[in-house]
Amino acid sequence: MTEPLLRARNVSHTYSRRNRVTPALSGVSLSVQAHEFVCVVGDSGSGKSTLLRILGGLLTPTSGQVQLAGNTVRAPQPQIGFVFQNTNLMPWRTALENVLLPLELRKPLADQDRERARAALALMGLGKFADAYPSQLSGGMAQRVTLTRALLQSPALLLMDEPFGALDALTRERLNQELLRICHDRRQTVLMITHSIQEAVFLADRVLVLSGQPGSLQGIIPVHLPRPRTLEMLTRPQAGALISQIRACLATGAKQAARQ
Repeated sequence: MTEPLLRARNVSHTYSRRNRVTPALSGVSLSVQAHEFVCVVGDSGSGKSTLLRILGGLLTPTSGQVQLAGNTVRAPQPQIGFVFQNTNLMPWRTALENVLLPLELRKPLADQDRERARAALALMGLGKFADAYPSQLSGGMAQRVTLTRALLQSPALLLMDEPFGALDALTRERLNQELLRICHDRRQTVLMITHSIQEAVFLADRVLVLSGQPGSLQGIIPVHLPRPRTLEMLTRPQAGALISQIRACLATGAKQAARQ
């Protein structure tokens, strides 16, 4: 197997606030191969978002190390893109202007940058809304603008933290299908945090299960469903068995945490 694009070794983190110490992660080690889609599931408080922030260089771990393409991650990297549940779109900028913002902060914009951004929005089905403001967009459309903004920078790694968690079920399903299509076409490497076991099974090549407080890696479950994937696959026995396996892994972790 080739060297992974992303590797975390024995990552732990403890928050210290007002003389109160709160352990969030304990000894988490993982890897993500180039072009792989990995989902992380876990109960609330298991450190999923803390882990993502550490992997992206937004937070320094108390101990352990993260490497991207063999280089230690100590701060945010231009090769890492982020998509969060909150779209963080600036209300006074159009969809196109929001997509272009990261490029605009790095260099003067050229006509080709605007053309690329418009083409990217069109691929997301937002070509007619390039000049619309966030208040004129639905929640699903706003999240597609956010995803376009992240992908326009051609990141080697895309980190996503519950990106569709605030959306209704039907919109979430449509965006999951759209995300799979885009990542397949771009051969995009993704690590995504989700509370939804079904979403993880539908999207991922592997599912990592975090459990406990502090969170630790309870299991790594390969997903061998064929690609391209359809929502109908979630009704098949193979998907049902994977969902049950992940639930059992979470339950085992919860029991272990209760005994500690």
